[in-house]
Amino acid sequence: MFRKVLIANRGEIAIRIIRACKELGIKTVAVYSEADRNCLHARLADEAVCIGPAPAKDSYLNIPNIISAALLKGCDAIHPGYGFLAEDATFAEICARYRIKFIGPPPHAIELMGNKAKARQLAQQVGVPVIPGRDHVESEREAVEAARQLGYPVLIKAAAGGGGKGIRIVHSEQELLRNLSIARTEAEAAFGNGAVYLEKFLEEPRHIEFQILADEHGNIIHLGERECSLQTVRHQKLLEEAPSPAVTPSLRERMGRAAMRLAAAAGYTNAGTVEFLLDRHGNFYFIEMNTRIQVEHPVTEMVTGIDLVKEQIRIAAGERLSIRQVEMRGHAIECRITAEDPRRNFAPNTGIINRLILPGGPGIRLDTHLYEGYEIPPYYDALLCKLIAHGRDRNEAIARAQRALSEFVLEGIRTTIPLHQRLLAHTAFRRGAISTGFLPRFLAEEFEG
Repeated sequence: MFRKVLIANRGEIAIRIIRACKELGIKTVAVYSEADRNCLHARLADEAVCIGPAPAKDSYLNIPNIISAALLKGCDAIHPGYGFLAEDATFAEICARYRIKFIGPPPHAIELMGNKAKARQLAQQVGVPVIPGRDHVESEREAVEAARQLGYPVLIKAAAGGGGKGIRIVHSEQELLRNLSIARTEAEAAFGNGAVYLEKFLEEPRHIEFQILADEHGNIIHLGERECSLQTVRHQKLLEEAPSPAVTPSLRERMGRAAMRLAAAAGYTNAGTVEFLLDRHGNFYFIEMNTRIQVEHPVTEMVTGIDLVKEQIRIAAGERLSIRQVEMRGHAIECRITAEDPRRNFAPNTGIINRLILPGGPGIRLDTHLYEGYEIPPYYDALLCKLIAHGRDRNEAIARAQRALSEFVLEGIRTTIPLHQRLLAHTAFRRGAISTGFLPRFLAEEFEG
């Protein structure tokens, strides 16, 4: 097992990793930017190192400074969390060069599954269904020909994209030609790779993802699915739950086996998430794989009783999986509470939290880095807190989430708490009648009606 782990991240996920390390008896080193000098993760770790100015490019994305901090403090492993450098194959390679274990998948798997077109090709090779599309679109002529064969609407997607970025929906040939060069430019700016491909756009699908764990000895399992259909028009998730109201035991088995088959073919180890779209007829299609711990991992932990971060650390240390295939127990819902104003198209806002009362009680978990008097910096993700509710069934989980949200007091900034309260009370949500198109319609009803 590792002696000391550096956490190359900030906020609630850094705290989550620090806590897992403490329970495993591992010393921790936090890194922080000048803007995060008073952040809670820097206080909770055994040691802390400032790695640069506030902008992420100068601190949390500054590979030389992070590696230097790890070497200075004698760390034998780095956990990247999610975001920042978590899916950077070059960073993983540099860690290996300095004999620092990267707590995540090997670089070749990150690179392979990070290229959406190559990941799609691999899925096809191992019999995992993919959405009809054209993997390579080099010219306008090829794009027009492919779109005619697929039928409109189609998606233009960045080959190196992820996190909902680099996606455009087009409904006609004119829109396709108008958006193709724009999509390439956006992809180049966001990912350093302007390659795009086309996919058939599915009407009203569900977004279902499967959590997998794979060790370095060839053992692999899945931990069931998460329902992640409630997303904004920018494909940013707002609420997740496990299990999905739409997934039957037989469908779960087929999707889980497909996820494991794909991960095995990629030579994948550690924790990862295989994402699918599920249509209204029960057909599922692979869309991408996230090669890191997910923001929504707590809902899986709540229904399986498995600490995914500890499993990540154990796998990276060379241990075999200590668990076999598991069953989900009860139901869990995660509300992402962010410093955003839904009435202004989720515009981020900053300020000082001048009053804070956190909820609790049966079945409630809070992952957060907040404290009274904390000043939210303008440089990073707007996520403030993840409120996770667990119950014997979906109705109890919803009731507990509603109760906890009503207890939550967070003053000084606008947050998404009121939006979550209205969403959980919505009749269609309570029936489980949701899709990726549900939230945009709900927001339009709430704020434009």
